[in-house]
Amino acid sequence: MNRFCAIALCWMVTASAPAFAVQPDEVLSDPALEARARVLSQELRCLVCQNQSIDDSDALLARDLRLLLRERLKSGDSDQQVLDFLVARYGEFVLLRPPLGWNTVLLWLTPGLLLAAGVIVLLAAGCRRSRAILTEPALTPQEKARLAGLDDPKST
Repeated sequence: MNRFCAIALCWMVTASAPAFAVQPDEVLSDPALEARARVLSQELRCLVCQNQSIDDSDALLARDLRLLLRERLKSGDSDQQVLDFLVARYGEFVLLRPPLGWNTVLLWLTPGLLLAAGVIVLLAAGCRRSRAILTEPALTPQEKARLAGLDDPKST
């Protein structure tokens, strides 16, 4: 029973970890603006952590970006204007899902190309293996004679 409680406690702490990133003093008083801010901050990459959104990150730069985002929303900017401002300042790297363009086409196509290459390698290996199983090695004349001798009931 104690083990179950410990596992449940660890799971709850782990599951609620992203909720700790946004500090209470950052939250906007207007629930609609705060909801927009949370949606936008989940689309922006933490420039320190690089694999987390600024909504999930505890880094100081992520906090600064969250505050900047909320300031822009309070001043009346649209969601796209906020994103455009941050992209102009930090580049497309700040977006967790950069748009498909000539400079990001490799980023978007690499997973599909790797998957296709893996399938081709597996198919080629399977074909090679099936051909190796189906191909019998040729017998030498001595092996053929010995084999014929095994089938002959008179030789025993």
